[in-house]
Amino acid sequence: MFTSTGSSGLYKAPLSKGLLIVPSALSLLLALLFQHYQKFFAYNLQAVKEEFQVWRLVCGRTVCLDLKDTFCSSLLIYNFRIFERRYGSRKFSSFLLGSWMLSVLFDLLLVEAVEYSFDISINSLPSGFLGPIFALFIPFYCSIPRVQVTQILGQFSITNKTLVYILGLQLLTSGSYIWIVALSGLISGMCYSSRVLKVYRVLCVPSGMARIFAWTLEPIFSSTEPSSEIRVGMGATVDIQRQQRMELLDRQILMSQFAQIRRQRQQQGGMINWNRLFPPLRRRHEANYQDNRQTEHEVLPPAEVSEEQVARLMEMGFSRLDALEALRASNNDLNVATNFLLQH
Repeated sequence: MFTSTGSSGLYKAPLSKGLLIVPSALSLLLALLFQHYQKFFAYNLQAVKEEFQVWRLVCGRTVCLDLKDTFCSSLLIYNFRIFERRYGSRKFSSFLLGSWMLSVLFDLLLVEAVEYSFDISINSLPSGFLGPIFALFIPFYCSIPRVQVTQILGQFSITNKTLVYILGLQLLTSGSYIWIVALSGLISGMCYSSRVLKVYRVLCVPSGMARIFAWTLEPIFSSTEPSSEIRVGMGATVDIQRQQRMELLDRQILMSQFAQIRRQRQQQGGMINWNRLFPPLRRRHEANYQDNRQTEHEVLPPAEVSEEQVARLMEMGFSRLDALEALRASNNDLNVATNFLLQH
């Protein structure tokens, strides 16, 4: 899941790219050149409550003063760019804005609760864009499929999500009171994602403002489309290289079949037969992992589709018919179905 930090990895994710560049650059400048200005970016709750310095909520909750927090949060933002690609920049920015505002409230409430319960005075919290980053773990846990990569000692599974959780744990243990920021971020993420509370209908970026930012800032932070060739890491084993080349070949076959069927549909009309798009992947899976291979003339029974997975695809903006057909064609593999629907 975590690949390269180049600009091509942030294709169709200008907001994520901006969050990577601007706060990280400010954090480095404050740490290396302008240490005397760090006091203006400290998340000082005492100054907010007693002196009503509300501007500290903006400055203190945007730029990290600890370079370790800057590094971990940048890696997490890079991994969470998938949500901007799935939902679009406006919906992604609305989530960040809503979770940022909610986490401010929960920060103050949790600090007051700790001071009242344990008689501990907390004057400041770790600074940085940490609340929305921890809030993004909620949709990451709920909507990103878990795919096993390998196992350690035959018992502990390593998945495509393990590295992200390790980064979150590292960020969680970087400061004494950062657990308050993390807890408020998780609570704000749950509140914003809740269908019962429907906070996303209130705390959202207006369409007019979204168009202004798209016209002014998106050209600055937009990235070029990555090339179709996939580079294999130097440390990859021969099996991983072979698997990546096979996946690349399968995707190229899918693209060519989809283009051909689209041309036929434009000429003749009718629905696209999604089941014709996935046989290469299905045959590859059977050839690698099944001892009893089926012949080319045998027809697999249609897979039962989970309504929960259909609902997830519909939340991304796809129609129910396309979601059903894609899940049936991919043998109910949510990750494969999602990637193919997003590319077309």
